[in-house]
Amino acid sequence: MAVRPGAARRRAVVIGGGIAGTTAALKLADAGVETTLVESRPRLGGLAFSFRRDSPAGPISVDNGQHVHLRCCTAYTWFLERIGGTELAPVQRRLDVPVLDAAPERPRLGRLRRSALPVPLHLAASLARYPHLSPLERVAAGRAALALKKLDPADPALDGVDFATWLHRHGQSDRAIEALWDLVGTATLNARAPHASLGLAAMVFKTGLLSEPGAADLGVSRVPLGHLHDTLARASLEAAGVRVLTQTKADAITAGQGGRWGVRAGKSQEPPVEYEADAVVLAVPQREAHGLLPEGALPGSRRLLDIGTAPILNLHVIYDRRVLRCPFFATLGSPLQWIFDRTGPSGLESGQYLAVSQSAAHDEIDLPVGVLRERCLPELARLLPAARGAVVRDFFVTRERTATFDPRPGVGRLRPAARTEAPGVCLAGAWTDTGWPATMESAVRSGTTAAREALTAMGRPYDNDTVPGTTGRAVA
Repeated sequence: MAVRPGAARRRAVVIGGGIAGTTAALKLADAGVETTLVESRPRLGGLAFSFRRDSPAGPISVDNGQHVHLRCCTAYTWFLERIGGTELAPVQRRLDVPVLDAAPERPRLGRLRRSALPVPLHLAASLARYPHLSPLERVAAGRAALALKKLDPADPALDGVDFATWLHRHGQSDRAIEALWDLVGTATLNARAPHASLGLAAMVFKTGLLSEPGAADLGVSRVPLGHLHDTLARASLEAAGVRVLTQTKADAITAGQGGRWGVRAGKSQEPPVEYEADAVVLAVPQREAHGLLPEGALPGSRRLLDIGTAPILNLHVIYDRRVLRCPFFATLGSPLQWIFDRTGPSGLESGQYLAVSQSAAHDEIDLPVGVLRERCLPELARLLPAARGAVVRDFFVTRERTATFDPRPGVGRLRPAARTEAPGVCLAGAWTDTGWPATMESAVRSGTTAAREALTAMGRPYDNDTVPGTTGRAVA
């Protein structure tokens, strides 16, 4: 967007090159702001990235963890469109999740599917046939869903209640929580129902399952995440005129003259340099943000340190043959949670590559690889008969100990807004107060909001011409 004749050229610095920071930088650059993005790592993408591995099965591209999005993730959909990645992360035509109950002697397969009927009838037929619940549990689940639809996720009172307590009050058995509510909630919230805020859970289920018939249709990248969040994102940033500095760590923000800010940073092989800016977006984890915020920018800033983190563990297995016929499935009655076929995106030329995603993995995150292998491989052989005669060509583990913020009850009052008391200094990140749990959607929304606040502080307010997933555009 062009700057008005005679208008001073505004400058912004975005600290952090994850999805939130990339979003903020794109929004600022699109509004005509001279933008610099600094990232301490050698790549962009934050916690949704890829790396190369010289596997015994051949060189492959590995995602650090399995990330999916839903059709209702309108902000992340915008992000994919903005970087030219829409076709690379397609969404299901209609929600269809295979669910294998491995507890019985003979595992039973059920499916969670939707129809084209309006909400809530779009899930009625699937729930009526869902074999992992009794007929009475299915009826009770339907009633609970209708009660959930009436909740306001923004109600502060919901933040202090755990999801399991609410579910039990609404007639949900332990089996129903495991086979239905936690099946979805653990993967999206990174916490099981007893440890999840009712406000966040209500937001997930209302938006994903009870807003529009297709809201919960799943999207999975068919390319490595690094291709989206690093390669394409970097190309889009540079095309927008953003100066991208990787391996550059910001270590101080200081007040300058005329209401401007100085950001001190520098590559390890160079002496530190200082960038002058009219606005600064801090798109880094909460502890790092606490250390960088100028004095007085956020009253009670120590509450950022009270926002806990939750881990996600991923187990990676490469077989010498195909053992899974569907793109993914979820399990019940098994220590494993969600299993994805990542053969194509990895570039594996023969055999099959499965990624096992373990959310809320507090008890597993620090276990040795050997122990995890002994747990995982026999279980995969039990779940997948074709794996029993297959040769394991590679097994490895990726661990994200601080994958998300901890969504436990009370976290809502700790999450800060984008705007701070320091004019022009804004916060972004999935952990900020977006109303969403720690997802890629939340990251994009936070970056959009931070950019809007930064533009407002620079005297460049947004207009009301909004598009899905954004909050407007800057007026030049």
